[in-house]
Amino acid sequence: MSDVFLDQDWYLFDWPFFEKSHHELAQEARDWVSARANQPHDADFSAHCRSIVASLGDAGLLEAAVPQPDQPFDARSLCVLREVLTYEDALYDALFAMQGIGTLAIRNHGTAQQKERYLTGCRDGSRVAAFALTEPDGGSDVAATATIARETDDGWVLDGRKTLISNAGFADQYLVVARTGEAPGARGLSVFIVDADAPGISFGDPIEFIAEHPAAPVNFDECRIPANALLGERGRGFSVAMGAFDVFRPSVGAAGVGLARRAMAEALGRVRNRTLFGQSMAEQQGVQMMIADMASDLDTAALAVYRAAWIHDIRGDLTPYVASMAKLVASEAAGRVVDKAVQLSGGAGVTRGNLVEKLYREVRAMRIYEGASEVQKLIVGRGMLKGSARP
Repeated sequence: MSDVFLDQDWYLFDWPFFEKSHHELAQEARDWVSARANQPHDADFSAHCRSIVASLGDAGLLEAAVPQPDQPFDARSLCVLREVLTYEDALYDALFAMQGIGTLAIRNHGTAQQKERYLTGCRDGSRVAAFALTEPDGGSDVAATATIARETDDGWVLDGRKTLISNAGFADQYLVVARTGEAPGARGLSVFIVDADAPGISFGDPIEFIAEHPAAPVNFDECRIPANALLGERGRGFSVAMGAFDVFRPSVGAAGVGLARRAMAEALGRVRNRTLFGQSMAEQQGVQMMIADMASDLDTAALAVYRAAWIHDIRGDLTPYVASMAKLVASEAAGRVVDKAVQLSGGAGVTRGNLVEKLYREVRAMRIYEGASEVQKLIVGRGMLKGSARP
């Protein structure tokens, strides 16, 4: 853990969106990050990722992503934790978030048996979840899903290919979106819970991204699963799957806020301590203007994110417009903030091993995963045109 986390005195914004419990949760997360910093990095990346999930579970932090059965889903807690974790390490955040993305549909649509079997372990960190949606020939276009699920006398048979699947290869369970054929397009999809040891499931080599992230292809070759693997209603898979993303999209923005705040801290440390042309960088008007641009982006991003989370928790009427606006505004703003931090860092900002260079690689994916910015713009634009964009 770098000194920036402590020296810059990270704090949860003192806004009316938050309650005392959110400030306490933020401190618990900071304590976890501090303790985690002293633990060795397992040479086996999959084992390292599983150890992070287990540690998050031991600390009770996964309860924000996989709440207890009698607890409501608190989007503000989710966003607070994603901001804190990403401030220190985007890998922490990715593993935390996938526990929720890979289980929320089970919480919302699962049978009592499915909930008992899959949620408890994902909450305590003994199980790792994954969500198998993206395919080689279809990313944002979920309706183009080509993986087939055929019903048999004793269950289902899956055939198809998925790619870019987070946690693939070491997860214990996979939510799989497949075509069951009730209707064309998105109306003919269903969701299944597939155990990692199901016959016919296999995994490709890990995918190397520009930033550290665990993902690999998932293959289904006559993969046989029981009848009770179906999650929710047959043919309603699109709404089952997308319900999780609507809730989690604002939290992607929260991760962006965490990255942006870290980039801002690094930039401030740089300009306060560096002399350029015989003058402190902090005293130069051009630098001050860049810092102001970064601050305005950061404030706007955080406000959009926590407005959406507050609407979900307090009003209970989070709309796709508000969720997509939070993800769009925050991910795009985070990219600009990090880019300016690179610029202010000069050559160091594009040198491997420099934290700002790492942030630059990590922030780029946020404008793509869980719905690219262009998809979010379509949702926002259509909401405005239909008059359904009430914030």
